[in-house]
Amino acid sequence: MALKCMDRTSPNFGDRRDGTSITMLVFHYTGMENCESALAHLCDADAEVSAHLLIDEDGTAYRLVEDDRRAWHAGASFWRGETDINSASIGIELVNPGHEYGYKAFPQPQIDALIAFSQDLISEYAIPATGVVGHSDIAPGRKSDPGELFPWKRIASSGIGLWPDLSDAGSRDVGTPWENLSKIGYARPGDRSYGGDLLNPGTAESDVISAFQARFTPHSVSGVLDDKTQHAIAAAARVYS
Repeated sequence: MALKCMDRTSPNFGDRRDGTSITMLVFHYTGMENCESALAHLCDADAEVSAHLLIDEDGTAYRLVEDDRRAWHAGASFWRGETDINSASIGIELVNPGHEYGYKAFPQPQIDALIAFSQDLISEYAIPATGVVGHSDIAPGRKSDPGELFPWKRIASSGIGLWPDLSDAGSRDVGTPWENLSKIGYARPGDRSYGGDLLNPGTAESDVISAFQARFTPHSVSGVLDDKTQHAIAAAARVYS
């Protein structure tokens, strides 16, 4: 990686699954009170959790696990048919207290650094736009990060991920919501044909809807599959198909 970051090596990593390419970026928030507590946790062997990079609020970046190793950040998860997301992804943690400790907007220097690192990684590993996700996308219900304050539209305008045109979302055929969600990458809880048997057994359909809304309609996160959400899902499916 060409961009500068500080080394703070975590012992929590392993080998990527044989034959697995890096095809995803997964964004997280730390959900801890500050950077030092997050670094301590991610570098604690007993915690058995890590990420490849951590970015502080001021944009300072820390390399915790080398790109070629499998960091432990995704957990039980699913996206577009992939179940071993730790093997297929780079995990990036953003210092933010999260919903438990006073969730707040991500500072500009932090997002600027995230954009720079993400652009570098996308270029280096040819990561497709469909593979840029948040933790809540791949583990709905179990995880809620990076949350509704994460600037998905802005980073998509920097060539990171996809953003649908929602301006005419209500004027076109919506199709079948769960087929559209599957086209985007989400699983349907309990439904094997939609990858839902691979989700946490406690995951509800409303958890998946909330995850979608937190990303694409962040001012309306209800978990309800209303008309507005169905049209937004259809608009997103068009750009992910």
